[in-house]
Amino acid sequence: MSEHRSHFIVSTMRYVYVVILAVIFILPIIFITFTALKSNADLLTNPFYAFPEKFQWGNFGKAWEQGKLGMYMKNTAVIAFIKVPIGIIIEALAAYALTRMFFKWSTIVFSFFLVGMMIPMQATLVPLNILLNKLNLVNTYPGIFLIYIGFGVPFGILILRGFFRTIPKELDESALIDGCGELGKFFRIILPLSMPAIATLFIFDFMATWNEFLLAQIFITKDSMRTITTGLLAFRGEFTVDYTLLNAGVLISIIPILAVYLSLQRFFVAGLAGSVKG
Repeated sequence: MSEHRSHFIVSTMRYVYVVILAVIFILPIIFITFTALKSNADLLTNPFYAFPEKFQWGNFGKAWEQGKLGMYMKNTAVIAFIKVPIGIIIEALAAYALTRMFFKWSTIVFSFFLVGMMIPMQATLVPLNILLNKLNLVNTYPGIFLIYIGFGVPFGILILRGFFRTIPKELDESALIDGCGELGKFFRIILPLSMPAIATLFIFDFMATWNEFLLAQIFITKDSMRTITTGLLAFRGEFTVDYTLLNAGVLISIIPILAVYLSLQRFFVAGLAGSVKG
């Protein structure tokens, strides 16, 4: 009886903990939605958490047109949908070499990749600025691809290496007997079996690329190439900030991230579990 009671208490505490976490994460979205649906007068005269006196659905249309969100979201989509797949292929090839092609210094090489996660991004801004200026890659897509992929590779290798290690080595032997080379094993066996990890990494990498601000603010100065995070600064004037349109723009900007997550969510848990286990 006492064991059943203790199990009930533990389960209840878990549910309470999850509900509290959910409320903490959902409340900011609710307040952003309230602000996006208010008029400026309503926002100034009532607390930010107050329910809108009248729904201003037109704020979303104004934010889209005045903030040029269509152009900024298109620029961000071009960067994300090109950079993320290229980065994942590079990371998968590196993880494959570290887990399936045995060589003496593989652990040291893996540790060298992980060092990239320990270097603060801010410490690299001056060297990167000098490098891109010398290569004439400032305000270019290749330049931003190079930077984003470089910062994303260590995390991608960490995730994929862990998952690749859970794939039985017997499959490699079977592939060799069937005449597969290293690239054949990679594309025909390892990649198809690693779809949960790849989908999980795609979600993380897409979200990080879509929400990245600092590098885009520094290395993309042309308005026609700005990303959505830097484009939202258009709602900030010299002395005031149009918070209603800014919050409407924020809600519009998260739609692609939600779409990507919902389309790949069935792989998400399996990918994380395999990566941690490995």
